[in-house]
Amino acid sequence: MPRLYPIERTRNIGIIAHIDAGKTTVTERVLFYTGISHKIGEVHEGEAIMDWMIQEKERGITITAAATTCFWTPSTYHPHTAPGQSKEKSKKDEYRINIIDTPGHIDFTAEVQRSLRVLDGAVVIFDGVAGVEPQSETVWHQADRFSVPRICFINKMDRTGASFEKSLQSIWEKLSPQAVVLQLPIGSEENFEGVIDLFTMRALKFEGDFGQNVVEEEIPENLRKIAKEWREKLVEKIAAEDEKLLEKYLAKKEISINELREVLRKATISYKLIPVFCGSALRNKGIQPLLDGIVNFLPSPLDLPPVRGVDPRNGQEIERKVLDSESFSALVFKSAADPYVGTLNYFRVYAGSLKRGSYVLNATTGEKERIGRILRMHAADREEVQEFFAGDIGATVGLKKTSTGHTLCDPDNPIVLEKITFPEPVISIRIEPKTKADQEKMSLALKRLAEEDPTFKIKSDLETGETIISGMGELHLEIINDRMRREFKVEASSGRPQVAYKETIKEETSAEGKYIRQSGGRGQYGHVFLKIRPKTRGEGFEFIDEIKGGIIPKEFIPAVKKGVKEAMEKGITAGYPMVDIEVTLYDGSYHEVDSSEFAFKIAASAALQTAAKRAKPILLEPIMRLEVIIPSEFFGDTIGDLGARRGKIEETKDRLNLKIISAKVPLAEMFGYATALRSMTEGRGTFTMEFDHYGEVPGNIAQEIIEGKRR
Repeated sequence: MPRLYPIERTRNIGIIAHIDAGKTTVTERVLFYTGISHKIGEVHEGEAIMDWMIQEKERGITITAAATTCFWTPSTYHPHTAPGQSKEKSKKDEYRINIIDTPGHIDFTAEVQRSLRVLDGAVVIFDGVAGVEPQSETVWHQADRFSVPRICFINKMDRTGASFEKSLQSIWEKLSPQAVVLQLPIGSEENFEGVIDLFTMRALKFEGDFGQNVVEEEIPENLRKIAKEWREKLVEKIAAEDEKLLEKYLAKKEISINELREVLRKATISYKLIPVFCGSALRNKGIQPLLDGIVNFLPSPLDLPPVRGVDPRNGQEIERKVLDSESFSALVFKSAADPYVGTLNYFRVYAGSLKRGSYVLNATTGEKERIGRILRMHAADREEVQEFFAGDIGATVGLKKTSTGHTLCDPDNPIVLEKITFPEPVISIRIEPKTKADQEKMSLALKRLAEEDPTFKIKSDLETGETIISGMGELHLEIINDRMRREFKVEASSGRPQVAYKETIKEETSAEGKYIRQSGGRGQYGHVFLKIRPKTRGEGFEFIDEIKGGIIPKEFIPAVKKGVKEAMEKGITAGYPMVDIEVTLYDGSYHEVDSSEFAFKIAASAALQTAAKRAKPILLEPIMRLEVIIPSEFFGDTIGDLGARRGKIEETKDRLNLKIISAKVPLAEMFGYATALRSMTEGRGTFTMEFDHYGEVPGNIAQEIIEGKRR
């Protein structure tokens, strides 16, 4: 099967933003204008195509990243055709755009992270009233981590209080001073009519029932001066990125639109400039130029460096070029439990091609798997495909041992691509089935959901026999519970949410651990000396082996590490897992006959416990970043309440007649905050909260946790 779209005309993009900035609404318009859907699905009516899960329809939020494919031929009014060229649209000018619409709610941060890992570019959407919001910053920094080039779209220009200048200012201040304006709004709030294209210096209006007809006009008289000023800034900023262009600019020579566009494209891909568009998705204004922007400025898979990985046979670093002729290499970025077909694995092909019915190697597990069906996804709908090529995003069904982060590759040329790392859960609840019959079904359902979501963890409490589930927030666990009931028909009752505390140490110390048992016949002998020291917050666990001259034989070292990890898992003071510790094994002894892995494991476990008790153990708690938006008259009460919750106020700002409070607050104090804020502000206050870092628990509260008076 030949490739239908050349790789340079493929775009893999994500739509990312703060909750409620309008990501799904923008995506719905994109699907409508590109002819994928024949009617516009509205989020507030529960009709959005991309929000296909029943929980998404009910709540009007995106929970899982949905993938879809659409096709776009750049518009005739944009600088795609040099003067005198024909402006006929044809199939050969068409681009394929693979889109992933990601969630904005921080509880589903894993969905954003895994999507960004496999995308080539992103469209970041901002609310024209609020500008940069806390989660806009979070998703922006996630995109930075994966070096994803992006363009900005300031949405909701029709809303009361919308301000293009203020939103732009907030992007410059909080995210990047390299944002360059490509469009200006014509009017704002209810008078928002269209946009000025600063490249062509024309006004664009969107007519027809659904804004499908883009009409080019002269720029309104009252906006000409300001448009000229902004164009001058734009040309200067682009010219600074290219020596030839800069010479032309300084010599005051005419620079063509095509030259500007080419240099801006390069600068966007190398993340030196970030184009900014504006519009109102709900009012169907500004989406077609945004689609042109995606095609014009975001990279194709060819524009990015080859993907790097490790050869599992020798540990050497290798790379794969984005060519169909290379050895097949793909990364599974998402596994989803589908009630009809079993597990769906979404993957991105980085090199080579994949045919239906072929065998691939899962380089992460070392297992061979047969590819049965390969599918191109359109949200919840799927289309069967015979073959996928480099740069494609698709899904496959029926892989038994493959999950998120695994590499699929050609069995003769293995490669392991970099895995995706996910944040640790911060909140737990106890859950139990309502009937005996639900017991087995619940274990199966939880296992399936955990395979799908790397930030959702299950653990059994050995003492009580209860099941504890952990996730990124109350909403996250609520959705898991809801999905168990609807998709897996399991009725379960859950306890109160509990904070996922952690333990660590403050001082460096060492200890000896011995396990010696002598009975008739063969005994047990393990003897170790461990040194432990605290690491910086978030650095995790490190085990260092300093044994010289075989005083402990090599084969017992892994058992020592295992014993240390088991002791850390159990905790020292209050039974919470220990984190951010460096453990060094520096001495010990063994017995020719009696030493065993089991004995060394127990000795190491004992040594760690002894050392940790001497090293000033402390408790850590998740500290959340909170933004509260309230009418001004409730400011005093809200600040007082946050103080009582051990909150630290970082800044307060005004927006129209509202107050915005930014604070850091321990998660333990935030249960039930939604209800408290509603009653304090007559139902008019809103807040968003996300994990920021782990901080030390004050002594008096730590004591209550240890004694079990606080959960």
